[in-house]
Amino acid sequence: IVSDNPKQSSRVPVFIKVLDVNDNAPEFAMFYETFVCENAKAEQLIQTLSAVDKDDSYSGHQFSFSLAPEAASSSNFTLQDNRG
Repeated sequence: IVSDNPKQSSRVPVFIKVLDVNDNAPEFAMFYETFVCENAKAEQLIQTLSAVDKDDSYSGHQFSFSLAPEAASSSNFTLQDNRG
């Protein structure tokens, strides 16, 4: 509300402390190049992935991975979260 009466308005400084600045996107911990042999067994571990985020976090970062929709609809590949 804007007032034309100076007695009904005031100005105060406001200080804002930003607690989390996400200026670094999560990325893989290393370069991964994965190959799958044609004779790989069902439920055989093919690759373990990990990610990092260069932003500081006191409670640690949590990541989740998912297959692309076209791969998720196929039963050829699955993902398992090892909680680590």
